[in-house]
Amino acid sequence: MVATTIPAPASPGTYTDIPARLDRLPWSAWHWRIVIALGVAWMLDGLEVTLVGSFGSILERPETLGLTAAEVGWAGSLYIGGAVIGALVFGRLADLLGRKRLFLITLAVYMIATLATGFSTETWFFILCRFATGLGIGGEYAAINSAIDELVPARVRGRVSLAINGSFWLGAALGAGLSLVLLDESIVRVEWGWRLGFILGSMLAFAIALVRRDVPESPRWLMVHGRADEAERIVADIESRVAMEHGPLLAVPSSAHIQLGAGVAPRLREIMHVLVHTYRRRSAVALALMVSQAFFYNAIFFTYALVLTRFYGVPDTRVGLYIFPFALGNVLGPLVLGPFFDKVGRRKMIALTYILAGVGLALTGWAFLEGWLDARSQAICWSAVFFLASAAASSAYLTVSEVFPLEMRALAISLFYAVGTGVGGVVGPVLFGALIDSGEAAAVAAGYGFAAFLVIVAGFIALRFAVAAECRSLEDIAPPLTGGHRKPS
Repeated sequence: MVATTIPAPASPGTYTDIPARLDRLPWSAWHWRIVIALGVAWMLDGLEVTLVGSFGSILERPETLGLTAAEVGWAGSLYIGGAVIGALVFGRLADLLGRKRLFLITLAVYMIATLATGFSTETWFFILCRFATGLGIGGEYAAINSAIDELVPARVRGRVSLAINGSFWLGAALGAGLSLVLLDESIVRVEWGWRLGFILGSMLAFAIALVRRDVPESPRWLMVHGRADEAERIVADIESRVAMEHGPLLAVPSSAHIQLGAGVAPRLREIMHVLVHTYRRRSAVALALMVSQAFFYNAIFFTYALVLTRFYGVPDTRVGLYIFPFALGNVLGPLVLGPFFDKVGRRKMIALTYILAGVGLALTGWAFLEGWLDARSQAICWSAVFFLASAAASSAYLTVSEVFPLEMRALAISLFYAVGTGVGGVVGPVLFGALIDSGEAAAVAAGYGFAAFLVIVAGFIALRFAVAAECRSLEDIAPPLTGGHRKPS
């Protein structure tokens, strides 16, 4: 990949206190606005996944698209495939062109593709639209995670990141609620209900785009791209807003100044050297966490509706009811457990949530195989398992976004998301779709057992090798490739 020249600042390698000034800010209304404007990306993903999951059986009807269970699985897998490609393309661009420009572009891609999905008339076009929607969502992950980590104070970065990633399940709950209304034939005809779901999703994205216009560019990104004056203006404006709410702010000591220089954006070969050699242990941990959580989640959730309808006889139109407790567990997990990632520490909490989630899924799969569960108790068991799994999966994204240097942060997120999701997310839905099509409970339970094994192994890897990143500045965790030195006292 061709390197892009970054304009040099007036004084290369200038010492700056901008990272320290951002990290020392008290939590404020400004932070809430940023979190809401950016964090809704995960709500959109949750809405998309849940709508397709809830509509899975409906889309098999001849009066809709007449899909097979395998085609439903392929639609899910190609959605993830699009997300992988989108993450790689837009992740690189987010490092080169800026966080803000990219999180506006990726939202536009999502909005247009989702709207087009609602007008699908053929199987191939529906699957193509799902792929394009994935492109937008994948790009969102890289740009949004980078921007949030670079704007949120270090002492609360863990809980904020987990809560935002967990908001996926608010979107899931919204999708479940919409499905109950849109699939109720006394309200809307079944052949139109699923279309309205996607059209409403695009309308929500449009509203979010209006809010995002006021989110500033990351000052940290501006500094390493030679735009120090612009970064200073943004930080000064943020400080004035926060000071109006909290009063005078704490002074930043001279020892907190760090050297940030601008130069040439690292080539892909140089980035791979950092990942494979400089931070190879961090890369191994990130890969294990991303692959295992992607398989765990996507394999189960993309086929959730099919399990309920095929094995428990739940009517198509009632699937949404069983998603609510599942979504509740997923939302509460990051909210309740998130603060412990900052207080107890990353390593212990990542390991604990991964291992316990794996044990819980293995036990649930055993109960499913033995026939001890009905649709309601199955949903309750999964809610408990994913209370832990949601915090675990969110911590994977947190880990990837905070342990690599600033100049390659978005691309690092996208690379690990792409590899992890490409292995776990694409294979999972197709595999489980085939297992469900077999009609054998033993085959499905074996799939659950394999997913449980993956996350347990990942948990032990994190316990041994994960970085203790809690309450530390991003520049302390991974010094920038340009500069990174602290100013002498």
